[in-house]
Amino acid sequence: MGIGLQIALEEIEHRIILRIDGRIDAASASLLDRKLTGLIEEGHYHLILDFSRVDYLSSAGMRVLLAASKKLHAKKGDLLLFSLVDDVEEVIKMAGFDKILHICSSEKEALQFHK
Repeated sequence: MGIGLQIALEEIEHRIILRIDGRIDAASASLLDRKLTGLIEEGHYHLILDFSRVDYLSSAGMRVLLAASKKLHAKKGDLLLFSLVDDVEEVIKMAGFDKILHICSSEKEALQFHK
């Protein structure tokens, strides 16, 4: 994993997948926030985050995910996360965010998700 945070976008079946690589911490959370906010403002309300290469998630990163989830929920959209590494999934569960965020085990499950 490189220094900082890299985010690649891919569109599959009218859903945007953000392939995130690196640490989501106080220094990089604003990058993710800008990317998510921009996509929502462009009218993308079904966002999927690939967390398979995210090895650290701070409270700043969790606030970004919560804010994006609330914005999408207000627009009848959804924010899905998939392929979380164990440490990151544990942090999300300890914070109780697994009750707020929809977590899928695989990309296939995330693409098949319907409210």
